[in-house]
Amino acid sequence: MPRPKDAFEDIRPFEFRDPDEVLDPDTMYTVYEIARLLQGVEPDRELDGETEAILLDWAIPWMLDHEGALCFAEPDADDEPGFYGLRD
Repeated sequence: MPRPKDAFEDIRPFEFRDPDEVLDPDTMYTVYEIARLLQGVEPDRELDGETEAILLDWAIPWMLDHEGALCFAEPDADDEPGFYGLRD
């Protein structure tokens, strides 16, 4: 349900960081790890499924928006996620 702006104490600009501000140039990450990093969470931190799904909702559009800055490596197995990193 929509709410009026004055119902909120803190309204901030909607901004995403650039890939080079989030990712180490020498490291490849899964989409799950990128989702954590975008929220300032350690990439290996264990999260419940619901929280992880919410973080992915933010990460996937961010990755699509920055596709020109990212590269991809195939997963180790068909049932595992691929890896993403910064292009050289």
